[in-house]
Amino acid sequence: MYDFIVLGEWLEFAVRWLHVITAIAWIGSSFYFIALDLGLHRDRNLASGADGEEWQVHGGGFYHIQKYLVAPDRMPGDLVWFKWESYMTWISGFALLCLVYYLGADLYLVDPEVRELTTWQAIGISLGSLAFGWVAYDQICKSRFGDDNTRLMIGLFVILVGMAYFYTSVFSGRAALLHLGAFTATIMSGNVFWIIIPNQKVVVADLIAGRTPDAKYGKIAKQRSTHNNYLTLPVIFMMLSNHYPLAFATEWNWLIASLVFLMGVTIRHWFNSHHARKGNPHWTWLATVLLFLAIAWLSTAPLYKAAEGEEQGAVELTPEGARYAAADGFTEAQDIILGRCSMCHAAEPGFEGIHWAPKGVILETPEQIANEARRIYIQSGVTHAMPPANSSFMEPEERQKIVAWIRAARG
Repeated sequence: MYDFIVLGEWLEFAVRWLHVITAIAWIGSSFYFIALDLGLHRDRNLASGADGEEWQVHGGGFYHIQKYLVAPDRMPGDLVWFKWESYMTWISGFALLCLVYYLGADLYLVDPEVRELTTWQAIGISLGSLAFGWVAYDQICKSRFGDDNTRLMIGLFVILVGMAYFYTSVFSGRAALLHLGAFTATIMSGNVFWIIIPNQKVVVADLIAGRTPDAKYGKIAKQRSTHNNYLTLPVIFMMLSNHYPLAFATEWNWLIASLVFLMGVTIRHWFNSHHARKGNPHWTWLATVLLFLAIAWLSTAPLYKAAEGEEQGAVELTPEGARYAAADGFTEAQDIILGRCSMCHAAEPGFEGIHWAPKGVILETPEQIANEARRIYIQSGVTHAMPPANSSFMEPEERQKIVAWIRAARG
């Protein structure tokens, strides 16, 4: 019992760590190459035949970088490919989706107040939507509609707004925003795996065969790379949103997500313009602030809280929660949690300075406490993370009673 819960937590931590590391590598290289491409000096007649060049200094050394519009005259022997950063970000992210939202579907993925779904129905919708996202996006890009980049970006935004509304109509708020991030990240990784890298391989094959590469492959790859550039910041927001109920636990969560995509555009537009030496459009910062203020206002209009229409005790036991509720020691553990935790983890927190339940976790009814048993065990039993700074003075004996309750449930 002990090993399964604790090792499960460490497995999730390890996968999340890998996901963050690979995402940093991917986003860092993506932002760097976009900035490099936009900042190249293309007004110089280079003897090498390159399209542009730039001098940079970093780490005590100087770098002379040149970009060839299609390809150099001959194939370099030590060509470096940037692809595994993207691949591993998606793979680790999908693994985390399975560990948290598929294995914990009753708690994190399915919300009966939103839509009555079985676990397998919810997982099927999740997988199907991710596949649909890539296919629909890719076909639109390849169609005549995709010939106009501005029109294509507007069309993509409309699709993302539609998916935001769809996800919030079938999943819990937490899972909805996370899935919107996964939906977008799947498009981004698909661009690298199915378009950008294959196109570059075509160019490399032409060079090896002594043929002149077709410039269209580079043009297509650049279009997809630009899309990735504008989608990156919103994806990061969606991935972080599950830690902040103000983002996901509100009636207007789908609209908040939609406005975040606009913020991603305004922020990246300033940086892209700056790197391309096309001025500093400071209006984008004002637009970003106004969008953020609109999001902050929407987050409280209103929050989904028990005090606003949801009756106490309306939360149903999950199958796992039922096992914990029936275990020896539950009544005693419940009394401890009500006395030490519920002043903050309540629909209307009584602890000074706390205005809503931290992380959206409410612990006021037997059902709520039993459903959160695993997290209570880790946060207040195995570790002393909760209460913060032991502000409610939970005794060591009380923590042991929580541990004993969980172990009794696990057998």
